[in-house]
Amino acid sequence: MTEIWQLTAAELAKAIRARDISARQAAVAALDRLDAVNPNINAVIAHRPQDVLAEAEAIDEAIIHGRDPGPLAGVPVTVKVNIDQAGYATTNGTRLQAHLIAESNSPVVDNFRRAGAVILGRTNTPAFSLRWFTANLVHGATRNPRNPSLTPGGSSGGAAAALVSGIGHIAHGTDIAGSIRYPAYACGVHGLRPSFGRVPAYNAVLAERPIGAQLTSVSGPLARTIGDLRLALAVMSQPDARDPWYVPAPLEGPAAPRRAALCLRPDGLAVLPEVATALLDAAQRLERAGWQVEALTEIPPVREAARLQTNLWLGDGFANWEDLARRDGDPGAIAVVEGLRGRAAAVTPRDIMDALVSRATLLRQWQAFLEKFPVLLLPVSAELPFPDNLDLVDFDRVWEAQLTLIGLALLGLPALTVATGLVGGTPIGVQIVAGRFREDLCLAAGEAIEAGGTPATPIDPV
Repeated sequence: MTEIWQLTAAELAKAIRARDISARQAAVAALDRLDAVNPNINAVIAHRPQDVLAEAEAIDEAIIHGRDPGPLAGVPVTVKVNIDQAGYATTNGTRLQAHLIAESNSPVVDNFRRAGAVILGRTNTPAFSLRWFTANLVHGATRNPRNPSLTPGGSSGGAAAALVSGIGHIAHGTDIAGSIRYPAYACGVHGLRPSFGRVPAYNAVLAERPIGAQLTSVSGPLARTIGDLRLALAVMSQPDARDPWYVPAPLEGPAAPRRAALCLRPDGLAVLPEVATALLDAAQRLERAGWQVEALTEIPPVREAARLQTNLWLGDGFANWEDLARRDGDPGAIAVVEGLRGRAAAVTPRDIMDALVSRATLLRQWQAFLEKFPVLLLPVSAELPFPDNLDLVDFDRVWEAQLTLIGLALLGLPALTVATGLVGGTPIGVQIVAGRFREDLCLAAGEAIEAGGTPATPIDPV
């Protein structure tokens, strides 16, 4: 018998609207699951059961009185601890923000609530959301539920670990250099980095971010099915006047040919055989679903995009990053600062301006490419999910493997991690890229790949 916490978000919302399951029952099931497995993985670091139950009961009350509960009626979801939720600290995994209590919600939280979702809890992140590993001095380390010796990914490692363990049905994440896509890859779920401007973002408790971070960071969903990602994106992308970068673009674009490009080794990236095999398998799944797939050895620049992204993300104010990492004392954050010193410390204001100019040139090349090939299939990472805390001992290896995660963030394009299976017990997946505001093409290709394999399902943590 399927447990409530095992249902997809779409299945659960439908059952709650039909009054086959109450929102309160769903909330109790989610809280029980959290209590059962979270102590082993430390994915959710803050939650208030009475608030969860009160939110659920309000959904049931609305349904009883004939009011539309919303597309996520009663569905328990998690949000990352780096966005504002009224009454909670927006810690972002750092001791420097541990007492920074939000008085209002971020647009993501408000959009979830307006859609009828129940906020189950807040998920862990590395200090400053700065690593592809998830540990900090405030909340501790999150463990990968599939294999605790592997990273759960970062920075949305708590989100992915909770989701694959059945804690919540949809998870919120943020992505500035792979922080949605890599945890999804490491834990074996799906994760969508939406186009820049698609999902409104704002944290009232914090000062405005530097321009590089403003242009390259996005919020997006993680889910166990592509259908749930589509549902979550529609909810999260509702407008909010607090975000000046928000774009009211349609969720469905014009019809496009089912044509995809496959690039195994973008810009000469040395991928492991298992990574190449997963990509070839995904290409075959697309072809069996009626897609035309063409293998390419060259695509628009990724390595140069990663260099410029590093300048904008961390070089813009590197001294401040260094100061914050030292003041917090987190070993992971310090390792990132030290590892990037040679790349980012010498960046000047002129370099920032040059990066912004070059960003337009690169994006023009990518847009022209994606006119010919509406979808691109390429690696998430050059390697299988890393041993946990590998960046503390071999930062350069980690950084090189994440080339596509870093570079694509510069361009503001939608990118989707699709979990495709396991190599032994280790998750593997592929990345799909499409043109700006064409998440629908990413999701269509992802759905074809998902249908050709074994869909992600919640597991009991190892």
